[in-house]
Amino acid sequence: MSDIGIKLIYWDRVFEAGFWILLTLFFYYLALRIQRALGGTPLANPVLLASAPIIALLSAADIWVGDYMGGGQALIWLLGPATVGLAVPLYRNFARVRSALVPMAVSLVVGSAVAVLSAVLIGDAMGASMETVRSLAPKSVTTPIAMGIAEEIGGYASLTAAFVIITGVIGAVFGAAFFNMLRIRDPRARGFAMGIAAHGIGTARAFQEGEVTGTFSGVAMALNGIVTALLLPALWLLFAS
Repeated sequence: MSDIGIKLIYWDRVFEAGFWILLTLFFYYLALRIQRALGGTPLANPVLLASAPIIALLSAADIWVGDYMGGGQALIWLLGPATVGLAVPLYRNFARVRSALVPMAVSLVVGSAVAVLSAVLIGDAMGASMETVRSLAPKSVTTPIAMGIAEEIGGYASLTAAFVIITGVIGAVFGAAFFNMLRIRDPRARGFAMGIAAHGIGTARAFQEGEVTGTFSGVAMALNGIVTALLLPALWLLFAS
């Protein structure tokens, strides 16, 4: 293939990726406007509202999701810097975080174990294939880490990304109502539970409740990602052998 042909293919892919990025941002902007118009209700979650028209468009136009992910990968990459940005509210609330280290440690161990075991058991009970169960196991970890874990234990990274997003949306939409039903008012407990169960999407929702809630959610999301990434592949190989 000539150099001109290679350049044309390159710029075609760049244009395609840029188109999907701009379209995603456009739908997300509209979703934010809708949520604000509805008084900030969690039922109008921006991720959920923005995903619906994109999925409908891909389905109607018979576009392979891999083509869309050419631009989606750029947005996924931005999750890293966004996670690092959580250090700012952590710095401002460090004294509160330090005073809750013991209950946080206990909650982290229990929450991480329940998140993985519940996913594996439910998937197995519903007759899912082993590859699907492996893809489902890291569903409560933020997307980049979860995709890496899935590949390590023999799952499908793209399927894991879908499970992660679904998990986060469910947590963001129903988490606050669930806490209210159980009369859990402490922002530290609400935030930490949201971060373990619903990772980044849940953390975004937690910050809508307040900085303390969001800070503890961000801490939980980061710690859960580290613990799951270190232990899940090793334990999976141990029990699978």
